[in-house]
Amino acid sequence: MKQLKCISILAGVAATALTGLVATASADELVLSSWLPPKHPIVTGVIQPWADQVAEATEGRVTVRILPKPVGSPPEHFDLAAEGIVDITYGLHSFTKDDRFLRSRIGQFSFIADTATEGSKAYWDVYAGTMDAQAEHQGTKLLGLWVHGPGMFHNNQRKIETPEDFSGLKVRTPGGYIAGLAQELDIITQFMGPGEVYEKLSRGVIDGVTFPMEALQAFNLTDHVKYSMRVPGGIYNTSWFMVMNEDIWDGISTEDQSAIEKVSGAALAELAGSVWDGADTRGAAYIADKDIEVYDAPAPVLAALKELAAKHEATWADAVQKTGFDGTAALAEFRGKTGINP
Repeated sequence: MKQLKCISILAGVAATALTGLVATASADELVLSSWLPPKHPIVTGVIQPWADQVAEATEGRVTVRILPKPVGSPPEHFDLAAEGIVDITYGLHSFTKDDRFLRSRIGQFSFIADTATEGSKAYWDVYAGTMDAQAEHQGTKLLGLWVHGPGMFHNNQRKIETPEDFSGLKVRTPGGYIAGLAQELDIITQFMGPGEVYEKLSRGVIDGVTFPMEALQAFNLTDHVKYSMRVPGGIYNTSWFMVMNEDIWDGISTEDQSAIEKVSGAALAELAGSVWDGADTRGAAYIADKDIEVYDAPAPVLAALKELAAKHEATWADAVQKTGFDGTAALAEFRGKTGINP
């Protein structure tokens, strides 16, 4: 493997995140910037186990060191890898506001999967396969794709019983599809990293948040949420990536590239999905005795969501068609794999 490139710090990126860490990296040690809390299930159950698997699969020739602090903000993480600031990153496609990940949005729609495992496996199969995800992740080697469990609508103001009940609520969304959908429901959307939600929710800056079940426990939100609405297949989802800088990947031997690919891709999707599902199960048990009403979306709400979702899907499919792909067929393939029929 060729020597790692020296890691420089972009303007606006805190130098303290790397002080004393990168300078000691050896030629076979890759540096991964992680922005989730260190004890988040994705870090402890996916990122670290994957790093351990890489070391085992390559017999120690390639190792991955997870930095204790992120190098940049969550939205910066794809570019941190693409530009060689760090070697490996992960993140949400919806954090990137341009259209470079247009086809990735297939993993963000409503009504796509009842479990993260089913959704993540389908997402890898369809987006990485039929929709050529690698081509949208320029400057990197695409190592993994996954989605979290079914997205829910949590708030502390009122139970959502009609579409009109959404009106005026101030809600954090992760951007992308769900932000547009929420705005059409007359929701005042706010974008922020997940780590900021507790403070904003506890202070009344926002009334609610779109998150999967596990997040109520993971981000300590149970004292500030009163109503949690479930939607079959999720009111939305988030699409995640894990990438490695392309030059670093090209410097790895063919043997070790093959070994890394075996523990990435489909295997990583299944691992991430199973971890999300486990976290959702624990989250549901954790809030069972809390003062939170968990309920299924009423029929009028579901009808409104389906109508709006169909419009968003059609607009996306038209845009995707212009890039030479059949979005409608891909979405049908996705739902066929997960068994969802909205």
